[in-house]
Parts: sequence; structure tokens; C-alpha cells
Amino acid sequence: MYGIVNKAIEELVTSNFGLEKWEAVKVRSGIDIDFFISTQPYDDEITYKLAQAVSEEMEMPVAEVLQAFGEWWVLKTGKEKYGGLMQAGGQSLKEFLINLPEFHNRIMLIYPQLTPPEFQVSDIDESSIHIHYYSKRQGLQEFVRGLLHGLGKLYNCPVNVGLLESRLSGQDHEIYKVSW
Repeated sequence: MYGIVNKAIEELVTSNFGLEKWEAVKVRSGIDIDFFISTQPYDDEITYKLAQAVSEEMEMPVAEVLQAFGEWWVLKTGKEKYGGLMQAGGQSLKEFLINLPEFHNRIMLIYPQLTPPEFQVSDIDESSIHIHYYSKRQGLQEFVRGLLHGLGKLYNCPVNVGLLESRLSGQDHEIYKVSW
């Protein structure tokens, strides 16, 4: 993953718990990197180790850490780093979710070595939509759930996010039902 992801984890921890807690997370993770360069690719294992260390240091389940990080990614990192792209995604939550499959195509112009997930939509209804999430990366289901909750908050539209299908139960991708 690109350094921007690891920097966002650092910002989430330092903003909410302080620099000392971030230093404790780094020690616990075994990651000896003073600072992450946003545009530089890093091994995915670094990100997974940081998430696990945050979980242990904060005494929170990893799933809760990933959900919190997903919300942070949308509400803080997304707005600050990709404000124009986020706004171009749509004027409402529903419109943004319908356009979500195209979002990473634009991001790849900024990060050419990006290995993005793929999103598809189906079952578009007046007050719900199914989001299909495909990724080579395992274990990020709760991060995506956090992203979807963050998008609801961004659009001032509270959402319920249910996981209908998962790779953990033998499927080839996750399917979320987002209702508002």
C-alpha cells in the first residue's frame, strides 16, 4: 500500500491519542520507519502490522480499529487529499455509491503503482444499494464497512451497512447492503 495509508493510520492515532501512543504502536508493531512518504509504495504487511499493533495498544478488536480507520479515511484523509475527486463522485450518498466503481480509475492517475480494489453496484433501490467489493487483499472487510459509514457521515445520511456475503464464508468477494 502507498505511504498515504500508513500516514493516515499515524494521523488517526496521534489525533485521538497523542504522539506517545503512536510511538508505542510503532514499537509494538516492530516497524522502524520514522515517517511514511505518501507517494511511496510500502509492503502491505507494514499496514497490517500497524493495524494489529493499534488493536493491541488500544485494547480494541482489530475489526473496530479497521472500521474507525475506514471512517477516518473518508472524513479526514479523503476530504483533505482527494477533495475534488470526492466532490466529483456525486451530490448525494446514493449518487456517490453508484459512481464508486469509477473512483479508483481516477486515483490511479495519482498513484500509478496502485493495486486498487474493484467495486461494483447492484440492486439499486430508493433507499439501499448493494456494493460488491473485490480485492486481492484479505481481511479488510471491516475497513470497507467503515468507509461506507464514513461516506454516510460525509453526506449527512446515516446508514446501516450489512455484510451479505464474504470471502470468509467461501465467496469470491464481499457484498454489502447499504441502507439509508
